[in-house]
Amino acid sequence: MVLKMFNCIKYRNRVKVSKVRSIYYLIFASLRYRMKKVVLLILSLASLMSCATKKQILYFQDAETMDQAAIQETFEPIIEPNDILHISISSIDNEVVKPFERVTGLENNVGNSNPGLQGYLVDAEGMIRFPVLGDVSVAGKTRGEVQTILKEKLSEYIKDVVVDVRIMNFKITVLGQVNNPGVYAVKDERITLPEAIGLAGDFTLDGNRNEVVIIRENDGKRIVGRVDFTQTDFFNSRFYFLKQNDVVYVEPSLKGVKKSGFLPDIPALLSLVTVVLSTVIILTR
Repeated sequence: MVLKMFNCIKYRNRVKVSKVRSIYYLIFASLRYRMKKVVLLILSLASLMSCATKKQILYFQDAETMDQAAIQETFEPIIEPNDILHISISSIDNEVVKPFERVTGLENNVGNSNPGLQGYLVDAEGMIRFPVLGDVSVAGKTRGEVQTILKEKLSEYIKDVVVDVRIMNFKITVLGQVNNPGVYAVKDERITLPEAIGLAGDFTLDGNRNEVVIIRENDGKRIVGRVDFTQTDFFNSRFYFLKQNDVVYVEPSLKGVKKSGFLPDIPALLSLVTVVLSTVIILTR
């Protein structure tokens, strides 16, 4: 009788253990199935976040719907204080021209500050000191306007005078996420923002094309503009043509910031989590 009761209890315990095992198996099977889904989701996210999309690096994405407004072809830079002007005068009678030619050693030439450039320095008051004519106001005027002013003044002394004015120190600076950052001299005094980026070797893959920063000095104040290279509306903005001494700065994209170590590498973290979850799945089989 006792033996029979013992066998009955033993049987009941086996049934209980079997039920518990079944429950544990169902729980682990459910967890393993869900973990597989999580792993697939993480792998998909990692692949999407690890590389730049075409939309992030493509220029002028709305080109097909761009407004066909005419580009300002008559753009001329405005002469400002600290500009260096090359002014040449010519006439049929060269002897008459000589008194008006600048000679080395004038007070307002570039002098020792930059011996590679010899010309007329526009002072803080916007004036140049011209032989015979004296002080001439040039700041705030275009080259063409200065040529007209000088020609009118010189016509009193020289017949059929020809005047040519050039800005000698027209330069821009391109910094940030471009392949060749640096200071660039512009010989023809006319350069657009896309040309400046091309001059600097184009954006790097980590450059933020959505917000290119332009820093400009205007009447003693600094103006900061932002341009989106993925759109075409900046073609008609005041920053399309660059002015002398403009600074162009290409910020790093989010991907570039992550590379620099300022932000955690999310794809790497996702990969680590994937490895851990995969290990758990294998161990619970």
